[in-house]
Amino acid sequence: MSSLEISSSCFNQEMKLPLSLPLVEGSTFEPPGKDMNEVEEKSKDIIKFTSEKLSVDEVSQLVISPLCGAISLFVGTTRNNFEGKKVISLEYEAYLPMAENEIRKICSDMRQKWPVRHIAVFHRLGLVPVTEASVIIAVSSAHRAASLEAVSYAIDALKARVPIWKKEMYEESSSSWKRNKECFWATSD
Repeated sequence: MSSLEISSSCFNQEMKLPLSLPLVEGSTFEPPGKDMNEVEEKSKDIIKFTSEKLSVDEVSQLVISPLCGAISLFVGTTRNNFEGKKVISLEYEAYLPMAENEIRKICSDMRQKWPVRHIAVFHRLGLVPVTEASVIIAVSSAHRAASLEAVSYAIDALKARVPIWKKEMYEESSSSWKRNKECFWATSD
């Protein structure tokens, strides 16, 4: 068993404590204070558009809750190719007032469909180099099924409803604005 040495200056002695206490059958550990069921925590919807590099750790930390046993993430990144062309970066633009409003509606829809606690949707604007995140969606819930289903719904709804435009920048100095196939206002070919 591993141990941790603690010096006690008050008693001028050293003692060793195990890193984990042995389990005694029938014993229970109850932390002091409120029962976890009594904890009140207001649900949060955090939406951010930024030209700065996105951090998966930062976004996932925003949805942590002691009431939740699951955090599900979707991270969309820039890949280096599209239809045989070498992609060097993507460029995103958005109509921010409408984009923020639509994401709020998506968050509301998610809360109606699943028992989720916190939702964070971060989207990058401007140039996004290959391998960097363009979008991060994080959802926390008591159990994994709700957060997994909700995060999948969120990215599909975002691509279909939110006015965000993507331009692919190719190695051969060309570029192309991409029509979002999922978008409701896109015309069929």
